[in-house]
Amino acid sequence: MDRRHFFAAAAAATAAAGTLQSAAAATEKPTLKGPYIDLTTGKGTVNLLARINGNMDETKVKYGSASGIISAVREKEKVQDLFGFEVVAVAKNEAQKDGSVRCYHREAILYTNLATGEVLTEYKNPFSDELVKVVDVINDPWNEHFEEFAKPAPSYGGLNQAAADAPRKENVLPWQLLPNGLITALRNVNLYYKSALQPDQWPRESSGPMNQVSECYTYVVNLAEAQNPKLTSLQTTGTWSRVTPWLPWMLMGTAPGHVLYQSTVMNFDDINFFKKPVRAHMEKNYPHMLVPPPKESWDKPNLSSLEVYAKTQKPASAKAPKS
Repeated sequence: MDRRHFFAAAAAATAAAGTLQSAAAATEKPTLKGPYIDLTTGKGTVNLLARINGNMDETKVKYGSASGIISAVREKEKVQDLFGFEVVAVAKNEAQKDGSVRCYHREAILYTNLATGEVLTEYKNPFSDELVKVVDVINDPWNEHFEEFAKPAPSYGGLNQAAADAPRKENVLPWQLLPNGLITALRNVNLYYKSALQPDQWPRESSGPMNQVSECYTYVVNLAEAQNPKLTSLQTTGTWSRVTPWLPWMLMGTAPGHVLYQSTVMNFDDINFFKKPVRAHMEKNYPHMLVPPPKESWDKPNLSSLEVYAKTQKPASAKAPKS
């Protein structure tokens, strides 16, 4: 064999070996540690969360929703379902040089009639027998930073100082592998911080000087899809629950009790996936919330719904006495 044929044969053998390796990688059984990302590390978690909440193709937009029920929890009586809620979220990713990902993100929460799904603009409070104005939650922006080492909770513009001072920890979720090829993880965020609605200024809206809030997340992901490098966006599901004081627009003041959010979470790449009444309400009232915020929004703090309420609403008048 002359030199020319030798190198040609060697090149062919190398190409064949590469093809076999690629095929082997493609058929390799996915695990938490590979073959694409290692989900036992913060670096792997960044990749996964960025593809769940956004799209690694930075030309594309990602949408998210949560549909659920809000219930009242009061002493010495059964929990009472009050109304539904719908989360409308939109996001766009931007990879950073340090390996983290900025997620430019907006979200809204609308409240709905449990029987019809209609978006509520007013509500008859069953505990006060008062017709109250419903106030949508408009978090503009609610940007997220997916980092290998991250803080455990938001600081809410400095009101949650404990979170601001907390040390950074490796961003790893406690994944469990299920027999059907799915992985699932739980994450709880428990908060206790100063309320933006102080009772002396907001006597009917404020539940007290401090907020006790817990947010509970369940992630459900297809492991094979998570380990597929060709998928820049992942379609996942899960749950979101929240324990929080009475919603300020309910005008419950410091009455004992609280509310419980429970929902199913989804994300998708097509805006048409939103429920028709929900999308119609957003297009009419908040069309800007259906597109990601600009990059300039990164320097704005993420504010809690109570902070936004304090900035956009006025204290309610005293309740009129019954005649």
